[in-house]
Amino acid sequence: MTPATIAAGTADLATLRREVDTTLEDFLEHKARTVAHPCLLPLIDQLRDFLAAGGKRIRPLLCCCGWYAAGGTGEIGPVLRAAAALELFHAFALIHDDVMDDSDTRRGRPTVHRSLTTQYLDRRDQRDADRLGVSGAILLGDLALVWSDELFHTGGLPRGRLRAARPVLEAMRTEVMIGQYLDLLATGFLSADLDATLAVIRYKTAKYTVERPLQLGAALAGADREQLAACTAFGLPIGEAFQLRDDVLGVFGDPTITGKSRLDDLRDGKCTTLVALALREANPAQDARLRALVGDPQLDEHGAAEARGLLVATGALTAVEEMIADRLRTGLEVLEQAPLDPAGTTALRQLAEQATRRTS
Repeated sequence: MTPATIAAGTADLATLRREVDTTLEDFLEHKARTVAHPCLLPLIDQLRDFLAAGGKRIRPLLCCCGWYAAGGTGEIGPVLRAAAALELFHAFALIHDDVMDDSDTRRGRPTVHRSLTTQYLDRRDQRDADRLGVSGAILLGDLALVWSDELFHTGGLPRGRLRAARPVLEAMRTEVMIGQYLDLLATGFLSADLDATLAVIRYKTAKYTVERPLQLGAALAGADREQLAACTAFGLPIGEAFQLRDDVLGVFGDPTITGKSRLDDLRDGKCTTLVALALREANPAQDARLRALVGDPQLDEHGAAEARGLLVATGALTAVEEMIADRLRTGLEVLEQAPLDPAGTTALRQLAEQATRRTS
């Protein structure tokens, strides 16, 4: 199905995802053919592998849904390229995030810096290979960032639409940095401050993952203020629910399905809403054990099982599940009254359900 035939109907998520993937593949193939120096070819291969390993493509899909919801018509090709640019930006953010968290796996595979380290080991000692792996991953993240901007601005969007979308794109980029920094500051410092954890969620995920991509697509369709406001009213609660689900999966998920360790968040001392709620409701003995377990870099599965038991016993897991359900309900109610086209809102309902009830 071509972009022209997509535009003639409603937002079909499976088709849109395939078209986004094709756009990314074509862009990176072009870069591999025209790259200024062959030294970048291994990094391009790493980026291809990273993107091919999976990912929900939720940001590109929301961008396309925003375009449909705001009444977008005509050729969707330029919008698909703008949407694909969001996935390149996300690759930059994830690659750097894995470096900062010193993570071993992402999407069931070694993280980029670990993969590069392995490649360098055949001609370097471990210390040099580790350093090169981290440095190469940082550079690859930078490259993905630069190319995301290039793809967005050379995708054939009309100049007026680019001007309308630019403030949304700039806000998204800044907000995710705020969220990431707040997350870094909170890691390793356990607190029962629920508002602090929700601030991280709002900036790092709710705005970055849902609100801004949705607004971006809407802006590319010429959305008015009411439509952009509806994107916010829907996007923030759904984005918060998405991250709350991610926090639960980070501790209780099945690694064979999520592709990530369920020990990392506990070992790193991530002060998620789940942990904050547990500390708020814990008795002194439970509080002491949680603080001893969460943040222990040597935590094993036995200790993690004890930590999970405390998260259940304090009622934190139940409370988070209720928060997810409440936010999903709020977002879906917004769509009932929003001045948005059904061509997009039907898909938005489906995405909201998938994002909040997922297992990976």
